Amino acid sequence: MDKGVYHKPVMLSECIEALNIDPEGIYVDVTFGGGGHSLAILEKIKGGKLIAFDQDDDARIEAEKIHHRSFTFCQANFRYMKQYLKLHGVNKVNGILADLGISSHQIDSAARGFSTRFDGPLDMRMDQHARITAATILNDYSEADLHKLFGMYGELKNARTAAKTIVDQRKKSPLKTTLDLKAALQSIAPRGKENKYFAQVFQALRIEVNQEMQALEDFLHQCGDVMEHDGRLVVMSYHSLEDRLVKNYINTGKMFGEVEKDFFGNKVKPFEAITRKPVEASEEEIEANNRARSAKLRVAKRI
Repeated sequence: MDKGVYHKPVMLSECIEALNIDPEGIYVDVTFGGGGHSLAILEKIKGGKLIAFDQDDDARIEAEKIHHRSFTFCQANFRYMKQYLKLHGVNKVNGILADLGISSHQIDSAARGFSTRFDGPLDMRMDQHARITAATILNDYSEADLHKLFGMYGELKNARTAAKTIVDQRKKSPLKTTLDLKAALQSIAPRGKENKYFAQVFQALRIEVNQEMQALEDFLHQCGDVMEHDGRLVVMSYHSLEDRLVKNYINTGKMFGEVEKDFFGNKVKPFEAITRKPVEASEEEIEANNRARSAKLRVAKRI
């Protein structure tokens, strides 16, 4: 399959430039997807190595097409980055790239249930071996938990109403497909903004199914431990919840709260921001690839 068809990587040149690649260095791509970023990193590596992560079976199949002596693929969630690096005899790396977006391949595959455009099962698992699906959440979670979920991860203004509507609907019949979900919420979706509303609902479910925020926190906490001095952390996020966590971590070394200071008043944090504001895609790129519209790229170096 053509790489561009599987998934068109967003801000590819900006990401590669931000990594500031040393041909002899060790790099990590924690979101392999269709391998677009990984292939671009491999082009710049001579004696170094690239270790890529992805929990998705389809990504593993793509990774198997890369025959490069510097490349290692780990089929695992990036929250386990540190232990997998250790398994491969790596303690320190020179750069880490994370593209937190869902790959276009996953969205475009109706059977995965990620897309609001196709009818498919309410699945949304990045790891196909995981137990919990979107259907499990919609049919089994309490109304209070659904309310919290839609409010926090979907940022829905009518999260309470959405939760009650789902609970009322599942009493009549369980929700099984993405069309069932859209039909259940159709009457409460803002007029003229239905697509955006459904996208927010799907986002909330996807984040919960895949424990995305917890995984991101676990991953970020490990970055300082494994990064060499002056090594680059390059993270691209697609919604404000993720971007806020990344920004806080870079600025304070923590996900929440203020930066800690030592006895002499020096800030205690592993990274320093290189980009004061997040880098955004150019108008040309957004025109060619609509998924780049919401991307925010943050770059930091190990201090």
